[in-house]
Amino acid sequence: MKNRTKVSIILTLIVLAAAAFGWTRYRERSKIPEVQAERIERRNLVATVAASGKIEPERMVNISADTMGRVTSLVVEEGQQVDEGQFLMLIDPESAESAVEMGTAGLRAAQELLNAARVAVETSHANLDLALRNEERAVGLSKDSIVSQEELDRVESEVKVRRSELEARETEVRAQEQRLQQETANLRSARHVLSKVTIDAPMAGVITRLNIEQGETVVIGTMNNAGTVLMTVADLSVILAVLEVDEVDIRDVKLGQEASVVVDAMPDTPFKGLVTKIASSAIQASGSAAAAGDQRGTNFEVEVTIQEEILGVRQDFSCSADITTATRDDAVAVPIQALTVREDDEEEEQEGVFVLRDAVVVFTPVEIGIAGERYFEVLDGLQEGDEVVTGPYAEVRELMDGDAVILEEAENDKDSGFSFSFSVSE
Repeated sequence: MKNRTKVSIILTLIVLAAAAFGWTRYRERSKIPEVQAERIERRNLVATVAASGKIEPERMVNISADTMGRVTSLVVEEGQQVDEGQFLMLIDPESAESAVEMGTAGLRAAQELLNAARVAVETSHANLDLALRNEERAVGLSKDSIVSQEELDRVESEVKVRRSELEARETEVRAQEQRLQQETANLRSARHVLSKVTIDAPMAGVITRLNIEQGETVVIGTMNNAGTVLMTVADLSVILAVLEVDEVDIRDVKLGQEASVVVDAMPDTPFKGLVTKIASSAIQASGSAAAAGDQRGTNFEVEVTIQEEILGVRQDFSCSADITTATRDDAVAVPIQALTVREDDEEEEQEGVFVLRDAVVVFTPVEIGIAGERYFEVLDGLQEGDEVVTGPYAEVRELMDGDAVILEEAENDKDSGFSFSFSVSE
């Protein structure tokens, strides 16, 4: 009985001590914030700019019509590979051919009229020469009083008439030469229009878009009305990711930077690329979006040339890309969630972290460099091995310099308990 009484007393004391210890710890933890911390280490950091856009070929030609008419022949299909100079389609050539025939006839008539005018000039030259000889003869005979004054006046008048006639014929020749030039230009224009009814491939590539069918009428463009884009020929040997980069990030993007491009239709395969073009001006909203007051942020177009072959890619596929703007090897790095802002003695905001020292936090201003995916580069303020508070966010937001904290236990420590055993021999 005595042994059992002793055991009961010991157990009671142990339970009371454990309860007192637990109550004390509970009161302490209810007043002192419990935080998470991470030790500062050196890491390799990569800063990236994320953007999305569309897949486009580097070389692409939209084929439009320069003449109106009905499509009488269409020999290609969408997706077909074509060679440079290959015949694609024909617009009804009847009116253009008629214009060429009329121009040819007009040119021939103008040439004949010019030839006739030149013959007339030669005739006028001969008549003038004859009149001049008659005048010379009459003047000589008039000195011997063989020719009367009346005959001399008539001969001199004949010379004036023949000279005026020659000038008129020469003027007519110049007019016919100008008409010949005009008819030549008209024929050249008619032949040019005739050449436009036959449409050939401007380059080798793939017909990525076909907007016309045989029998439909082609509409040419005007100042206020864009013409019909008949088809698009694209060279898919070089592919671009045409991205929209936010104005906040565009200053970090430079030519030649590497990028990782993911095509939405092929999400498991990233493709390497290089930044090859950066727009100098922002993307302008299209007509309907501008009229509706587009509220999107200001974006700039960036072209990334993909360095690898993409099998099965198509124009206008959606894509996303991460452009590597900076890298740091073996840099002192602080977790992003550790950064917070506090006011200094002059009530100016300072960016810094809370460093854990002997269960007390010390606010330490830091100078930040590039931003990786989860860590910032530390340029000044921290050293390797410092332990900084990383969370919870609600506690970090309320912490002040010099506050006491309790370091949150690791999960394996929380799960572990203690046990004891004893034996009593009677």
